[in-house]
Amino acid sequence: MASPSVQNAQAALNKKTLRRSTLLADLIRDKYLYLLALPGLLYLLIFKYIPIGGLVIAFQNYSPYMGMWDSEWVGLEHFQRLFAEEEFWMLFRNTMAISLLNLLFFFPFPILLSLLLNELRSMLFKRIVQTIIYLPHFLSWVIIIGLTFLMMSQSEGLINKIIQSAGGEAVPFLTNPDYFWILLTLQSMWKEAGWGTIIFLAAMAAVDPQLYEAARVDGAGRLRQAWHITLPAIRNVIAILLILRLGHVMDVGFEQIYLMMNGAVADVADVFDTYVYRKGIQQGEFSYSTAVGLFKSIVGFILVLLANKAAKRLGEEGVF
Repeated sequence: MASPSVQNAQAALNKKTLRRSTLLADLIRDKYLYLLALPGLLYLLIFKYIPIGGLVIAFQNYSPYMGMWDSEWVGLEHFQRLFAEEEFWMLFRNTMAISLLNLLFFFPFPILLSLLLNELRSMLFKRIVQTIIYLPHFLSWVIIIGLTFLMMSQSEGLINKIIQSAGGEAVPFLTNPDYFWILLTLQSMWKEAGWGTIIFLAAMAAVDPQLYEAARVDGAGRLRQAWHITLPAIRNVIAILLILRLGHVMDVGFEQIYLMMNGAVADVADVFDTYVYRKGIQQGEFSYSTAVGLFKSIVGFILVLLANKAAKRLGEEGVF
């Protein structure tokens, strides 16, 4: 009779063989589904995972002529430079302020919009409204910023024309720093809120209709049904999306801010994304700009971990 150690080794080998055969059977059975997923997997591999190896240049004085292997190693020098820069706290303040406004106003807006759409009883009208609010998502930021200039320009903007025709003075919406963060938030809400309702509406569709019927029998109106049934039913979805959103707290949208930026609002418009573009692309400081990008990623990663842990302590599922 074989010894216990030999039996354990044989059992482990049998399990490994079984797993391999099961995986192979799954691949053969679902080969078309895996083939359908292949372009997305290749995209993640090429544009998300392979570039991670390039982060090593954040710790080097990278030279394109010498390559990553032969460039001088400088350790944390670029990170020390970043934290010592006079612009650092201005960049950090602007980035966090814009992200905070997005979390306070833009993130809840699709939830509210989904609740309103969920209450529509006419499916035809509901689909028309959904189509209308989805459309801005497919417009580029160039078009959105162009529309903003047409509406809010101090000299030719439609809003200022209306104000002046009513006897008022033109308001410098685009050159007043006090309005800049508000304009960015409103633009994001108008462009992406409709698209953001897709996930929440899908979650609401899974709510048991008998819960609403029981609530109506008990005398609950639509507002109470939304508060006590719909919102608790999609709470996990809200928590997961909030956690994922915190991972991008340092990414506030380069294209939107770069197109909206002008000399009058530079002090409140300059963020890490525009700073990386200026240092990395315009000035060719590849290692330094990579260090700035890595700093952003580390902050987002830490926030995701903390938010996920907090969500689990509050009884939610979390991301992992």
